[in-house]
Parts: sequence; structure tokens; C-alpha cells
Amino acid sequence: MLLLKNAFLLQVGIGVTANTFLLLFRILTLFLDYRPKPHDLLTGNLALVHILMLLTMLFLSPGPFESLRFQNDVKCKALFYLSRVMRGLSICTTCLLSMLQAVTISPSSSWLGRFKQKSRRYLIHSLLFLWFLCLSFSCNLLFSTVAASNVTQTQELSFGNYCSLSSARYLRWSLFFMLALLRDVCFVGGMLLSSVYMVTLLFRHQRRSQHLHNMSLAPSISPEKRATQIILLLVSFFVVMYWVDLIISFCSIVLLAHGPIMLGFQALVVNVYPTISPFVIIIFDKGIISTLQNMEQKVYRFLTK
Repeated sequence: MLLLKNAFLLQVGIGVTANTFLLLFRILTLFLDYRPKPHDLLTGNLALVHILMLLTMLFLSPGPFESLRFQNDVKCKALFYLSRVMRGLSICTTCLLSMLQAVTISPSSSWLGRFKQKSRRYLIHSLLFLWFLCLSFSCNLLFSTVAASNVTQTQELSFGNYCSLSSARYLRWSLFFMLALLRDVCFVGGMLLSSVYMVTLLFRHQRRSQHLHNMSLAPSISPEKRATQIILLLVSFFVVMYWVDLIISFCSIVLLAHGPIMLGFQALVVNVYPTISPFVIIIFDKGIISTLQNMEQKVYRFLTK
């Protein structure tokens, strides 16, 4: 348990720092650029979601906040509800990012190419709809989640040291859980379909490029192709971690194995994607790298004067 706690704290610290940097950079881009890219809005929203997700998981898990003792049902309901909402938004935003990129790289003559202008125009509306969808799908947790101190051991299904699910409302929670699972499966399916479509387009583009470029020359990678590779990497990583988390959650629900070790290990698995994703975006984003390099040069010139 001590090893799990230390690993969890390290993971949350790294994840919050990286996502905060990415979010601040996207906010700065919005203020400096009058026509920000749609992907900047989505990655900024994803960074905000992951910050809230990591912080709520930190408060719900045993560790440095153990002395807070969530005796109040309101605190427990709010934190557990927020954690599930942020998890759903992480799935939905990643799916929207993948589908938007599939539309962006589609040929203008294709069926998806007709939605290029519309996708940018209704991006804000899509984000608001996703927030509303995730907020509404998890509203049952406001009624079924209670503080662990307010129910007996035989009347609760513990999901942490302090927050529990009343067994009297377990049937209703199971129904909403299945609906949320159906929502997640649909969005993960959308990620996979858009990813397969993008891989197919990249493969076709690669075959055409071989006829136009000499094999001895290395053609430069276009920004669209680079963005597609980043999103494909994010989606692939997310899908793997999602299925690992789903298998762990299914086994723990069926076997009623909600012990501290199982919960700690599951928290580590859930937080892998929010922790790694900002690094993937930052490292492969030429805009961020060039900005950091320019800032480094300006600081160096200022110090050497």
C-alpha cells in the first residue's frame, strides 16, 4: 500500500503539472491568436478535464488527505460525481478530437470532406453537448453515493476509504452504470472507426508520395499528417488503458473485490492516460516546441546582455 500511495502521488503530481502547462499554453494561444485552431480548443479542454480528474482522484484515494475524513455526504457526492464526469469527458473529448482530425484530413471530394467547415463552426456546441451529456449521465451518483461512515458494512459497497455506494440503491446504480458503459463503448467505437479511416488515408497518401518523391529523399511531414500521428498515438494508448480499466472494474464489481489494493491499482491504471497524454501532445506539437525555443533564446539574450 505504501508503494501504491507513493506511485499514485508521483503520478498525480506529474500529470497535473504537465496538463497545467498545456492548458496555460492553449489559453495564451487563444488570447494571441484571433483564429485559434479547433484542435487547440479540444486539447485545452482535455487538459482541463484531466487536471480536475487527477485532483478528484487524489482526494478520493487514501494518502496525504486521509485526515480530512469525508464524514459529510455532500463532499463525498461532489467528489465522486466529479470524478466520474471528468472520466466520461476524457473519453468523449478524445473521441471528438479523433473524429475532427478524420474530417480535417479527408479529401474535399469525399463525403466527410463536406463537413470541414461545419465541424469548425459547431465545435463549441459539440463541447457544450459533451459536458451536458456527461453531467447528466452521472447524476445518479448524487443520490446513491454516501460517506462510508453513514452506512454499515453490510449495507455498503465501498469505492474508497470514505465514499461508498449504498446497496439499497445498487440496482438503480447498475442501470445507470450500464447506460454510461454503453455511452463509453459508442465513443470508443467512434475513436476506432475514425482511427482506421485515418490510417487508411495515410497509407494511400504514402503510396502516392512514393511515385512523386525519390526514395532517397525524405519528404517533409505536413502539419496535418503530424497532427494525425499524434491523435492516432493518443487514441491507441487510450483504448489500451480503457480496456485494462474496464476489465479491472468488471472483475471488482462481479467479485465485490473493492479492497484498498485493488482500488489503488485501479486508480493508477485510470490515471495513466491523463498523465501521459499532455506529454504526447507537447513533445510532438511543433508550435509548442518552437515557442519554447524562442523563449529560451530570448532569455539567453537577456541574460547575456
